[in-house]
Amino acid sequence: MVIELSDESYVALVESSEKAIFIDFYSPMCGPCQEVLANLPHLDNYFKDEAVIAKVDVTRNPKLAQKYQIQSVPFCVSISAKNKMVKDYEVGSASVDRYIRMVQKAQGKGFFARLFGK
Repeated sequence: MVIELSDESYVALVESSEKAIFIDFYSPMCGPCQEVLANLPHLDNYFKDEAVIAKVDVTRNPKLAQKYQIQSVPFCVSISAKNKMVKDYEVGSASVDRYIRMVQKAQGKGFFARLFGK
């Protein structure tokens, strides 16, 4: 299930999550944002219960937009469950494969983790 985050629910979700988190920051009036939003269910199905997939409407949640210094949308981030840090980001619309790699990086399953065992 894709979660709709708000300024109020963000901290509770990120701090309590034991899974990697993928967040899509979007605007309802943005064409490329609609493409990314259409991909979120595919991403959610791919990871099932292994990651949290979320979205944030920046027009209704200005504090989060300011926190991430978002200048344009769509803007996607992946956050590690271990240290709650952003592990990867993408500005603009990208492929589902790119978003999968972002989540895997936040899970510690990225290329270098597989290569070096980290």
